[in-house]
Amino acid sequence: MADDPPRTPTPSGSRKGSGKKAAPAPNKLAPPAAAAQKKSKESVTKSKSQHDAQPPQGIVPLFMATKSQEIYECICDEHVTEDNPYKLIKKADIIQDMKMRAAISDFHPVKQLVLDYPGEELLIAYDPDFKFGQNFFLCATEEAKMEHLHPGGAGAEGEEGVEAAGEEGAEEEDNAVYVYKPPEAKEWVTQGSQVEVEDEIVVDTRDKIRFRASRVRKEFGAAITFEDRDADTSAAEQGLAASCLACPSYADTNFTIKKAELDNAVQAVPEMTDGSSQTDWKHPVTASVQYEPRVISVEEAKVAQQSEEFKQFVQASLPRFELALQQNTIMDVFFDDWAVLGEEDTNFGSKSDSHLKEYQSFTDLQYSKDKTVTCVDWHPQIKGVMAVACCERLTFDERIDNANKLLMSPSLILIWSFADPIHPQLLLEGPDDICCFKFCPTNPNIVAGGCINGQLVLWDITEYSEKLSSNRGNNSKASQKKAAMFGEEMQPETPTIRYCAVSAIENSHRNIISSVDWLPDHYELNRFGIPVENRLSECCQIMTCGTDGHVMVWDIRAPKAPANTKDQQAEKSAPPRPFGVSQVFKHLDLSWKPLLKLSMAKTDSSGDYSPLKFSLTEKQGVRDHVPQPAGGKPETTGMSKVPSAKNQRPLECIATNYFLGSEDGEVIYASFKLEKDNETGKSNVPKPTWSVAPHDGPVNTLQRNPFFSDILLSVGGWTFAIWKEGVTSGAILQSACAPKLYTAGHWSTTRPAVFFLGTKDGNVEVWDLLDRTHEPLLVQNVTAAQVTQIVPWVVSKKQHLVAVSDNVGTLHILEIPWNLRHPASGEKQAVEGFFDREIQRIEYFDKKAVARANERSKEMDKKKAQQAKADEVSDDALMEEYKVEYDSYKQLEKKLLQQLGLIEEEKPEI
Repeated sequence: MADDPPRTPTPSGSRKGSGKKAAPAPNKLAPPAAAAQKKSKESVTKSKSQHDAQPPQGIVPLFMATKSQEIYECICDEHVTEDNPYKLIKKADIIQDMKMRAAISDFHPVKQLVLDYPGEELLIAYDPDFKFGQNFFLCATEEAKMEHLHPGGAGAEGEEGVEAAGEEGAEEEDNAVYVYKPPEAKEWVTQGSQVEVEDEIVVDTRDKIRFRASRVRKEFGAAITFEDRDADTSAAEQGLAASCLACPSYADTNFTIKKAELDNAVQAVPEMTDGSSQTDWKHPVTASVQYEPRVISVEEAKVAQQSEEFKQFVQASLPRFELALQQNTIMDVFFDDWAVLGEEDTNFGSKSDSHLKEYQSFTDLQYSKDKTVTCVDWHPQIKGVMAVACCERLTFDERIDNANKLLMSPSLILIWSFADPIHPQLLLEGPDDICCFKFCPTNPNIVAGGCINGQLVLWDITEYSEKLSSNRGNNSKASQKKAAMFGEEMQPETPTIRYCAVSAIENSHRNIISSVDWLPDHYELNRFGIPVENRLSECCQIMTCGTDGHVMVWDIRAPKAPANTKDQQAEKSAPPRPFGVSQVFKHLDLSWKPLLKLSMAKTDSSGDYSPLKFSLTEKQGVRDHVPQPAGGKPETTGMSKVPSAKNQRPLECIATNYFLGSEDGEVIYASFKLEKDNETGKSNVPKPTWSVAPHDGPVNTLQRNPFFSDILLSVGGWTFAIWKEGVTSGAILQSACAPKLYTAGHWSTTRPAVFFLGTKDGNVEVWDLLDRTHEPLLVQNVTAAQVTQIVPWVVSKKQHLVAVSDNVGTLHILEIPWNLRHPASGEKQAVEGFFDREIQRIEYFDKKAVARANERSKEMDKKKAQQAKADEVSDDALMEEYKVEYDSYKQLEKKLLQQLGLIEEEKPEI
């Protein structure tokens, strides 16, 4: 039996049997140590003989590089070892890897085997000794997979044959199933250490003194005032204990202080000084003042006007008056030239420079490349820090087809800093792709975002605020130059922050959240849509809109609820939150409901609008029209619970109307204040006041002018429009159709007449209403892809930037030139006059249209009256009229025939 071919052992060493038939036992049994030594020698002999042997059926040698090992988490001697060499890999992951890396993938040589494999998971095994020529081998069939995973099965026994009787115990030991038994507590046996513990324990040796203070029952609830007093003889009368001792001051004979005498004098008399001043002497002149005008009669005035002296005076004064009137018409004589003497010259940069300069660009090869930037927002307090949200560029059908891949890919908001243009500072992870987000104006450490699935998400970055505030961030040389296994540099670790609260899916939007914004800190809304005072002076409510036709208002404070409710019991029984997630908003997670839900029903037909953008009238930081609370401004107490409605005062000065931009290119004017039905008594959502459809595509921008709160800019399709709140007939200015789609827009933050527009072909257009209204002032190409967002920001007085994002994941930071950021003198008044003239023009055309409509109606009434009068004419009159017309026709016919010579003219009789 020694000449039998050796059997190849498994790489993991889990099967210790040699797989051959045992030799006949000698007369005398060998000791156990000799048997084990003999067994190890046989295993080494088998390993050497099978090193270059052909792999069995179903086994394919496979080489896996370091990159593939990292992808499938099977790094040698870390995830897979000689003792545990097996790794199950999903078939779908291998197919996806072959699609992504093509021929570079290590599974490309066995591509057809992988595609034909019937199971869901493939088994690979680590081969440290290279028995089959590679560092791994693949089980290409289910039989080979089961043989390696369950070596004690029937198939393995059929292949190995009958094993030796001496090795049966070893196989049974290998195939044994171990059951975990928890350790049992044993009785503690003292070793003398309790004596030292007892010596260190402090034991009370006297009774504790108890005090009890009580008062008359009628005084319960009154204010308590404590004061100091001396222990005197009346203490016992007042009920105090006799042990109270007084400590009066007394003169100590052992210690004395000698007072030093000092003579000091103070003179209160002021010092006398001699001074003189010289003035110009003027000769006194006798003058008179007339307090009452001289009154003359009409006859005397006529005589004076006809006198030669008066005519000469008028002729001599007339040229001077004409010159003065001409000067007043040409220039303003009251204009202060000294105040604006150096205004136009004290500037930064060149006046001739009128182009946007590329200042910085941000993109990440892992998280934002080939993705659409859906939203951009600057940090309200930290300069040079901005955040972008990225979303996959997929249609609805493509999202359904690639649902598994989208679930595995993270949905992130990248926070960038000018200190490090290569690596993002923070990553905010969301449950799904983020379509819009906004920093909280009063607490920028809180970020609210809307997801593509309709859920509202909150992040808390308080723990990393210092990292954003630092100039260099976390990009030290030590963190950037960490050497890896093959010498490449490791990327710095970017913290990933998980969302701390997300709204309940059943109470969220049914479709994508297209816009989100924080309500200003000087008011809040109750559940009836009525503005009430915000005593915390903090932004605590969020307004969102979605394409499902709803506008919702959310409150981030904890709702008031009675004790031992179902929500509190569920919260107690809920599993613990992940480590590192903020606990500030744990009361909202998966149970967040909107405070107010408004449906946008159409005014002229059935169905609902699909709002994409909204714009509120109130502005953060503008609270001049808001009355101060009666008790003064309260202290900020943080995010407390929702206050009681009894303590909130309604604010009549807050505007409840707002604008909406829909998916069909409509601009809607609505109100979020509910109306009470007189018949049923229920509060219903009012229908929009009016709606106009000026755009031929979805509205992607709806923003108010920062200098005029009643002027709005709307961008959608191939056009843009400017609106005036209060003008219901339409836009005061609407552009012609552009050659390319407008995809983004934003007002300038420093010039009231300038705004920026982004196009589909990657251009940025700068419009100046005071310069021209039919074409842009500047057109500049920024990117080769579609522009998705434009957000300007003022860094300092001498530097203004604008952030431009595209749909390939790149954020471009451009520097605005001097002439586009520096307003001219009187520009605001000029723009206001321009808007007023446009409003007057619209009113004139409206009046003219009404007048023409009245004229047309009068003409129609006149025609109807004539028709009615003609119908009333009798038959005899009609016959007479027809007879006259027929006679005139016969005369005309006769005259024509005579001219043609067909009939002779009738000669008169003599």
